Amino acid sequence: MNPELDKLHPYPFEKLAQLKSGVTPPAHLEHIALSIGEPKHTAPEFVLDVIRDALPTLASYPLTRGSVALREAIAGWLNIRFALPDNSLDVEQHLLPVNGTREALFAFAQAVVDRTRDPLVLMPNPFYQIYEGAALLAGAEPGYLNCEADNGFIPDFEAVSEQTWARCQLLYLCSPGNPTGAVLDQATLIKLMELSEQHDFVIAADECYSEIYLDETQAPVGLLQAAAAAGNDQFKRCVVFHSLSKRSNLPGLRAGFVAGDAAIIDKFHRYRTYHGCAMPPHHQLASVAAWSDEQHVRENRELYRRKFDAVLTILQPVMTVSRPEAGFYLWPQTPIEDTDFARRLYAEQNVSVLPGQYLSRNSRQTNPGHNRIRMALVADIEECVEAAGRIKNLIDAL
Repeated sequence: MNPELDKLHPYPFEKLAQLKSGVTPPAHLEHIALSIGEPKHTAPEFVLDVIRDALPTLASYPLTRGSVALREAIAGWLNIRFALPDNSLDVEQHLLPVNGTREALFAFAQAVVDRTRDPLVLMPNPFYQIYEGAALLAGAEPGYLNCEADNGFIPDFEAVSEQTWARCQLLYLCSPGNPTGAVLDQATLIKLMELSEQHDFVIAADECYSEIYLDETQAPVGLLQAAAAAGNDQFKRCVVFHSLSKRSNLPGLRAGFVAGDAAIIDKFHRYRTYHGCAMPPHHQLASVAAWSDEQHVRENRELYRRKFDAVLTILQPVMTVSRPEAGFYLWPQTPIEDTDFARRLYAEQNVSVLPGQYLSRNSRQTNPGHNRIRMALVADIEECVEAAGRIKNLIDAL
């Protein structure tokens, strides 16, 4: 067996199940899950119609590169959403459809990392655990960049040593952040591109929450957008990852894409050809429809705004919690140990949240998730309000 498998940490939800083991929550309270970031809003009906109508396409093998129509729809969306220069994206070179960002983010490290050169893969801390697992199984050491409140939950990139940058082969970014909702600004992204040029590492920007933002006039900036603004019109060393899971409430479709540096995309395509991960043809047609429509995305954002307004009205008087810039998570401080808080919340109020320390690692003598919880406001507004009320009841009883 691959010895690197033994380095993998238990997944956060495995830890949560162990934490809740042996606990019997109140039977009169229906369970409310705020622990998993699985969108629960209604999927767009017009996309489902496309899937139903496209079932006969299953008679043909799909291409790893996907259809030209899909790549053109993706390029069109990227051009408009991130104000890219005309013709900066070549659908034959800069784009590749993937079966959700999770598998692509993992596979990317396997294709990019050179394990013969003592590789380091940097990532935010807390983080999406796929980054860490991808680094370990690629034969690299994960490096954790703490995201603390005093820096707006953005890693302090200025504090990273020259020696660390020199060893780095891959930098994972997550903007908007999971679980903090923090957004990297354009100046920071440009500075990171300058560092990647100087030290020859690749930037993998996980932007799957980019379409859930709370101020309709302040859409999060993207890495390709920053590259174009800096004159990096070939997107050198830059690759972005996008998905329909959060944007369009289609987590089961497993549909997304990677885009960026043509040379990297070419190598990643070669890897994926062996990987055997072409997107099913009916998913491609559904994706074309989803990427081509913005009305359902605007309606989706409005639903999240209403939930944040309602939940924060209840929670802000009793705990330290702020409105994020984007995403659908809250990242509040807990008045007691985060694992104790999560266990008691389940035991006394039948609400599940994820302890923050399960999403982080000890780094620089601290765990930035300690005494925080991640709350995913994915259920309908009534359930979210009910859950917030139960959390307040627990805090009042402490």
